[in-house]
Amino acid sequence: MGKFVITKRTNGDFQFNLKAGNGQVILTSQGYSTKAGCENGVESVKKNASDDARYERKTSSNGKDFFNLTATNGQIIGSSEMYESTAARENGIESVKKNAPEADVEDLS
Repeated sequence: MGKFVITKRTNGDFQFNLKAGNGQVILTSQGYSTKAGCENGVESVKKNASDDARYERKTSSNGKDFFNLTATNGQIIGSSEMYESTAARENGIESVKKNAPEADVEDLS
């Protein structure tokens, strides 16, 4: 089962990573100035992860595929790694859909 891991960046901001059961990071948040904001971000991911319409499928300037998960207001709440193929990106999206809703939270901040 997946889990959210909350950490503190060197600049003092909080962030979370959603990790799949195998430990691979499948979604990374922006930086949050407060832990409460970061925790709200985790809850937003849990709430929005199962809705396919919340995923923005993108291609970077170097041709790699990635995705953003957005809240209902359009704000980005998490971004993926860069993938070598569209199929790999789709697998990443499916992994977020599967892991996020029931994931535990581990606070390492």
